[in-house]
Amino acid sequence: MSQDSSASIRERLRALAQPLVDTVDQRLKGQLDERVDRRVDAAVSDRLTVIERAVADLDRAVRELQERLDQR
Repeated sequence: MSQDSSASIRERLRALAQPLVDTVDQRLKGQLDERVDRRVDAAVSDRLTVIERAVADLDRAVRELQERLDQR
């Protein structure tokens, strides 16, 4: 087999396999994107919960201080 025919066969195989490779690549990217999104959402949700608690604690403390000042 000559180099030209080997190159031609390789190119044909690549052309035939490319749609399959593209499909698999898209599916993998989609799965990875979903996993990353879920992890990011969970991390952000956890942090927001902590922040919300801290804000509620600060709000309570400010109200208590305000009540003490009003009593004077």
